[in-house]
Amino acid sequence: MAHLPGTRTGEQTAARDPSQHSASRSFWAILLALLTLVTLLINGYHPLSEDGGLYVAGVQLTLDPSLFPHYRVFVSEHLGFSVFAPVFAFVVRHTHLSLDWVLMLADLFSIWLTLYAGLRILRCVIADPVAQFAGLCLLSAFWCLPIAGTSLLLMDPYVTARSFSTPLSLLALAYALNFDPYDGGAVRPILWSVVLLALAAALHPLMAAYAFGFLVVLGVTRLRRRYLGYTVLAGSALLLAGAMHLFAPPESPALLAAERSRYYWFLSQWHWYELLGLVGPLAVLGLLLTRYRKQSDPWNQTAQALCRAGIALGCIATTAAMLFAQEGSQTHLVARMQPLRVYLMIYAVMALLLGSTLADMAMAVYRRARSGLMRSLLVIAPVAALMGLAGVMFYVQRQTYPASEPIEFPWLARANPNPWLRAFFWCRRNTPPDALFALDTKYVNEEGEDAQTFRPAALRSAVPDYSKDGGEAAITPRLADQWLQGADAQVHLSTETDAERDARLLPLGVTWMVLHASASTAYPCPYNNGVVKVCRLAPAQQR
Repeated sequence: MAHLPGTRTGEQTAARDPSQHSASRSFWAILLALLTLVTLLINGYHPLSEDGGLYVAGVQLTLDPSLFPHYRVFVSEHLGFSVFAPVFAFVVRHTHLSLDWVLMLADLFSIWLTLYAGLRILRCVIADPVAQFAGLCLLSAFWCLPIAGTSLLLMDPYVTARSFSTPLSLLALAYALNFDPYDGGAVRPILWSVVLLALAAALHPLMAAYAFGFLVVLGVTRLRRRYLGYTVLAGSALLLAGAMHLFAPPESPALLAAERSRYYWFLSQWHWYELLGLVGPLAVLGLLLTRYRKQSDPWNQTAQALCRAGIALGCIATTAAMLFAQEGSQTHLVARMQPLRVYLMIYAVMALLLGSTLADMAMAVYRRARSGLMRSLLVIAPVAALMGLAGVMFYVQRQTYPASEPIEFPWLARANPNPWLRAFFWCRRNTPPDALFALDTKYVNEEGEDAQTFRPAALRSAVPDYSKDGGEAAITPRLADQWLQGADAQVHLSTETDAERDARLLPLGVTWMVLHASASTAYPCPYNNGVVKVCRLAPAQQR
């Protein structure tokens, strides 16, 4: 079996032949760069969509504190929990690149860093470079795979704090795999794990906490009395969740409404196929564990530990969610913590192990096969399967963003075919900076809108919406009352009469609206692209 530098056997080989080590590093550098570009092409790039827009608006506000004078708290609230916005603002100021370019380059770097972290993990569990590459290819194909019903993707086609907390967490896991408590356990791997998790926590504290949980369970898994450790960990986690649920402060009606609008917090609201997304990865890890147990290869000990850790952590998190994250409860503190987000690490580990193991199995059969036809099939079939899977994800991503450019390059930002984005950019150029906009409360869910967010595109204030701002209100109780008032004021905005709009919007200080092009109104609408129009609220005598 072939070995790579960076694996235990590979390092010994490199010591004898430094030139081989250098050549191998160059080879992997080229492969990772190419796979980064392929990942981008498959999954696309949409910087202002979904949560990407929330983070971009935070960077914009950090760069220009005069932006978003109305309802600014829905942009600024999350800034105190992450260094994401200050770091990106620093890079923009000191590189003199536009924010659009910085985001694009950051997206490419986050893809590369995630693939590199995956490679570091695979070097700890399998020696064959072909199998390692197959694991990375499967991770690339699964890039935008939904994580069960958690409303998370494995990785996003836009830049958020998770774009970097995830690869940093995976790198921390890779270092932790090099720690052996029964072999004098060098301290250096643990120190690196701590540093990397600290960096991840500075970007996204919640996701870093769950990555830390994975590492703790992994450490228990490698103990000789691991089942006792599992029991202690599970009991401690459930006791903590129970205490949080029991002693959580009372919640206002507005906060309850915000929390219950997040259906993905509650297993009772999940579809059957989303529930399969919890069971499936644990079943796959269980099958892989069964296979690893049958082999005497010492590499399999590490792979077994990863499988056991993923299964144990998934079971603990699912049990906590079932018991203490219930929609009908009067408090939802445990639900707010979203314990099922631990599955992001589980999915990443599953993809890496599954891809590398299937490739290793195919190569083992290939070496035993005597028929040339069989050997050819064993080469073609895995490649075809990966290409087919990548093709499916390519199609899904194009269907997810049907009205937008597949890759929204910085130089195409203003020429995007999405009619909603064109309207938002028109607002940026043609309305006063202190304008306050109203849109249909679920505008990001409109067909053809592609979940493109208004604030970062228009650089204008907006009344809180149901979908994205509802998420902010659900995790920040003090925003709930403002959110509920604003979200209710924009329900069915395009189908109301002007009198109904006046009654709801004028008390909030709204000065502009974005409506469907077919909406009936006497307000002046200086922009109309046939799908949406932008209208100015004016006194009755000016209409």
